[in-house]
Amino acid sequence: MLLLVQEFGRLLVLLGSIAVAIGLLLWSGVRMPWLGRLPGDIVIERDHWSIYLPIATSVVLSIVLTLVLRLLGR
Repeated sequence: MLLLVQEFGRLLVLLGSIAVAIGLLLWSGVRMPWLGRLPGDIVIERDHWSIYLPIATSVVLSIVLTLVLRLLGR
């Protein structure tokens, strides 16, 4: 049981570190012009409102994060 708790703690520290690194990159102004503008993202703009559905961006990020986490898990 103690081993499971330690592994969970390591996972939380790793995920937190990744979140901090991504946050620092975004805060520093690093831009990825393709992110959020992929050909599957839906944007609906009307007079006083707009809706943005980043479907393709979500799929791409999901695939990338899955690959990264699988590589780190080995």
